[in-house]
Amino acid sequence: MSEDVAKQAELVEVRPRIHAWVQPDGSWWLNNAGAITTAAGQLVVDTCATATRARRFLDALATATGQAPTLAVNTHQHGDHTYGNSLLPATTTLIGQEKMREGLRVDPIIDGCPPFWSPVPDWGDVRRRLPDLTITDALTVHLGDKRVELRHPGGPAHTTGDLIAWVPDERVLFTGDLVFAGLTPLVFMGSVPGALAAVDWLAGFEPEVVVPGHGPILTGAEIARVLDEHRRYYRLVLRAGANGIEQGLSPLEAARAVDLGEFAGWADAERIVLNLHRYYADQQGAELDLIAAFSDAVAYHGGPLPTYV
Repeated sequence: MSEDVAKQAELVEVRPRIHAWVQPDGSWWLNNAGAITTAAGQLVVDTCATATRARRFLDALATATGQAPTLAVNTHQHGDHTYGNSLLPATTTLIGQEKMREGLRVDPIIDGCPPFWSPVPDWGDVRRRLPDLTITDALTVHLGDKRVELRHPGGPAHTTGDLIAWVPDERVLFTGDLVFAGLTPLVFMGSVPGALAAVDWLAGFEPEVVVPGHGPILTGAEIARVLDEHRRYYRLVLRAGANGIEQGLSPLEAARAVDLGEFAGWADAERIVLNLHRYYADQQGAELDLIAAFSDAVAYHGGPLPTYV
C-alpha cells in the first residue's frame, strides 16, 4: 500500500510558477511541500520525510521548472517537513525560525524512528541538515519582482517555531502544519489556544489558495470551511482538557470520554490524546512527556499508529 500511495503524490501548479507537492493521504509523515519559482531564483517550501519521497518531489520540481532551488524554508521542525533537507543542493540556503532550528538539532527521531508507528518508517540516506539562516518573526524574500513573506504566528501554535510562506501578489498561502485539511490537527509540541489564535491570524491574510501542511489544496469557500473546522476542533480540545482536569482524569481518560462528533471520521483521531497531553502540561506548568503521550496515543488507537510513508 505504501508504494501505491507514494505514486499518487502530485506536483500541482496552483498559480503560474507556484507549485504544491501534495502527498495523499496526508496522514502520519505524509506532508505537503511546494515552491515559488522565478527567473531570479527558486524558493522551496519544506521537503519530505524520507530520501525516496524527497527525491521524488525535487525531481518533479526540476522537471517542471528547469531550475534548482536557490533558497528553501522549513515551516517547522517535524521530520516529515525537514528530513529531506539533505537532498537539497549544497548551494541552497536553508531558512528556518530560530526555535525550529534548535528543535531539529536535538531531534532524535531522524536517527531511528521509535515503534509507535507501523510499519516503522525508514528515512533512507538522509542526514540532519539545519537552517543556515534563522529568523525570529518575519523575513521577506525577493525572487526578482516576486515577494514572498515568511512569517511566525507570534507564539507557539503547531510548534514553537512555525513559519508560513505568503505570496501576496498571488494570494497563495503555504501554512505548514497550522492547517490540516480534513485530518486531525496536531499541536502537542505547540499550544492549543495558540493554534486556535493562529487560525484567525491565517484568515486575516485573506488567501485565495491555501497549501496546507497535510491534505488537499484549498480554494474559495473551502478555506473558510476548513478554518472553521479547526476552530471547532480546538475548542473541543479545550473543553475536554478543562473537564478532564476538573474531574481528575488522565489525558488518556479524558480523551476516551470525548465524543469526537463531526471529527470522528478524520484520519489520526488518536491525536486527541497528544493534544490533551499538551493542554495538561501547559495547565500544570510541566514539560510534555513525549514517551507517555505517544504511549497513550497508541493505547487509544489500540495498537501502533498506521503510516504509509
